[in-house]
Amino acid sequence: MNTPNKLTMLRVILIPVYLVLWHLDFLGNNYAALAVFVVASLTDFLDGYIARKHNLVTDFGKFMDPLADKMLVLTAMTCFCAMGRFPDWALVIVMAREFAVSGLRLVAVDNGRVIAAGWSGKVKTFSTMICLSLMHITVLPIPMWVLDWTCVIVIAATTLYSGVEYFVKNRDVLNWNK
Repeated sequence: MNTPNKLTMLRVILIPVYLVLWHLDFLGNNYAALAVFVVASLTDFLDGYIARKHNLVTDFGKFMDPLADKMLVLTAMTCFCAMGRFPDWALVIVMAREFAVSGLRLVAVDNGRVIAAGWSGKVKTFSTMICLSLMHITVLPIPMWVLDWTCVIVIAATTLYSGVEYFVKNRDVLNWNK
């Protein structure tokens, strides 16, 4: 297993660690969970960089990297949703986009085509990870609800935009006449 794939697997392994820290009741558990979330998020950028720079792109990485990203951010969103800080409708938007884009990619592969990650998808992932990281911080100079709603709007908007862009750019993959 190459280094980028090891980093991807580390991200997957950190998800239950994040959850345990999130649910443990001790002073600063949110900051411990934040530290794990940030490390896991950084592995996303690092594994892709190393894979491209050293030509270490593998089928396993192509499959597992986006899956690990989805698992990480959906885990954090679900935790915030359970606290009432992330609305369920926004979580549904994120999940629907992920399922729809994954489905589009499956149809494309079935037709012998690979849909690479687009720029807007990378912006969506980056902004989502930044927003979720900020939501862990409980001492800020602005009210928590302002931060939460700003993050929800950024996440929902970038998610919707990137999802629509994937379908518009790849609409030829979906042959409605067959």
